[in-house]
Amino acid sequence: MAERDNQGRKTKKSSIKDKAEGTFHEVKGRLKESAGKLSHNKNLKAEGTIEKVAGKAQKKIGKVKKVLGK
Repeated sequence: MAERDNQGRKTKKSSIKDKAEGTFHEVKGRLKESAGKLSHNKNLKAEGTIEKVAGKAQKKIGKVKKVLGK
């Protein structure tokens, strides 16, 4: 059953949203990491690594919420 916001509109379950956003950040982080390697930019590479790890963590949070039914 779909969740509804305070105006009665259907919303995505937070677990699905977390997994989708986590995947987005993970891919974005990989791209930044690769761009940093290619351009020899240590800061961009580090930023990409951090974003990739944060995306993985967000995906895990989404999986836990799914198990808990949120």
